[in-house]
Amino acid sequence: MQIRALPVCSRAQACLHRTALPTITTRQPPRRRLRLLGLILAAALTLALSPAAHADQVLLMHPDGRVSRVENRFVSGAAKPQPKPKPKPKAESAPVSVSGLLPRLVKQGTPYLREWNAALSTQKHLSGTRAAELGDVISLVKGLAAKGQLTANRLPVLFLTLARNTQWWKSGALPSPGQRIQFSGSQLVWQYYPGQGLQLQVLGTFGEANGLYEAGPASYPKLTALLAEMTPLAVHRGGGLAWEYYFNFDGGRPPWVSAMSQATGIEAFTNAYQATHNRSYLNTAHQALGILQTAPPDGVEVKSPSGVRFLQYSFQPRNEIINAFLQTLIGLNTYAQVSGDPVAQRLFAAGNSQAQADLPAFNTGSWSLYQPGEEDPLNYHQLVTGFLQTLCKQTGAAPYCNTAQAFAADLSAPPKLALTTTRAAKQKPFHLRFKLNKPAHVGVILASTKSHKTYLSTSSESSPGTDFWQTPKLPAGTYTVELSATDQAGNHASISPTLTVK
Repeated sequence: MQIRALPVCSRAQACLHRTALPTITTRQPPRRRLRLLGLILAAALTLALSPAAHADQVLLMHPDGRVSRVENRFVSGAAKPQPKPKPKPKAESAPVSVSGLLPRLVKQGTPYLREWNAALSTQKHLSGTRAAELGDVISLVKGLAAKGQLTANRLPVLFLTLARNTQWWKSGALPSPGQRIQFSGSQLVWQYYPGQGLQLQVLGTFGEANGLYEAGPASYPKLTALLAEMTPLAVHRGGGLAWEYYFNFDGGRPPWVSAMSQATGIEAFTNAYQATHNRSYLNTAHQALGILQTAPPDGVEVKSPSGVRFLQYSFQPRNEIINAFLQTLIGLNTYAQVSGDPVAQRLFAAGNSQAQADLPAFNTGSWSLYQPGEEDPLNYHQLVTGFLQTLCKQTGAAPYCNTAQAFAADLSAPPKLALTTTRAAKQKPFHLRFKLNKPAHVGVILASTKSHKTYLSTSSESSPGTDFWQTPKLPAGTYTVELSATDQAGNHASISPTLTVK
């Protein structure tokens, strides 16, 4: 069975492109301990954007229900997330009947009603995880209906999500958390979030689109087919078109939007125009600027004296994630350069000014920060370095070029270590303190220089700054402290200072 996104009206393209457009002149473009859980969680979104990254294995469902594991080089090898437990929905005092609401939302609601009844019927015949996951997606639709957020323009994406979950949980394999999934005959990328079923991975799908463009003319038919699937799944938000997320994530409740996924989509439509010279793709890209001009929570624009920040998550107006901001600017500038759209040029100029002002706060001098006070893991450091190199080429701005050069150098520079505890009192436990300039795995061997007895031998992950180990009671004497550190890029350093115990 192949499932199509149900259009908002009989002529989906006409409906979505009805908005009047400005005249556009077309031209060619010139922890402590790293808090890894939160970073890996964010990777569900952030790493999906890099089509040139390592190929990812996706589960592919065939029309007969069989599932195979295939390589898709256009879907990045993102770190698999461990989603946070979703908030328990509040009990609704007056439940809304989805079946009764559908005919009021659209005159021809029969296909949606058919999908709804199929999901309910299938869920009754399932058990365990399968029944629970499909039930969670059914509850999502019910919850949106109860809050008045089940609108006509959200029906295509929500009921495609419902249909895909019905199809998958009926016979598909039980996926691992964060597993990417696709269906035969479709280019859309889905992702499994335990407790929330399969959800459309907007960023992953648009990242695949850009990868198809970069692959050359042979892949252009797949690119246009992918965008033909994604276009009817956009909703009206922020005065334009937006691709929403419909799962609970990092404290946010659906429906929410992301500047990075939106800008990656804008870039994908721009690339499709360059591949086909079909101006309708530029029209869609222009309409997608809406949420970039709208304050949260409806949009992702946060104005400041230096310009504008574009948010990774519309539900976190104070969250500054530099790689997401930079990727947003790349997509926005790509469209602005190709189209000459004055709105996009204005938005890029404001964001460009802000990003250059923000950059110093994300450079520790030896490594990059994910957000203020939180170091990047290796793959994010590499990712943000690549984004800075792209913006350096696009703009020639010194903050981008210099920071990219510094971050690239960090990948080959060994960590710097220093022992700050050099004296201690005998027979009293104490903290053996050391300084480190970049995230690294640090090991220590504390041994007597006289007896060669080892009193401490351990290792741990450490963040930049001062860290310590708790030591046992030591007799008076001189001790050798063998300190070694290996950073995330594999660079190694070691020192052998002495400790005096009196």
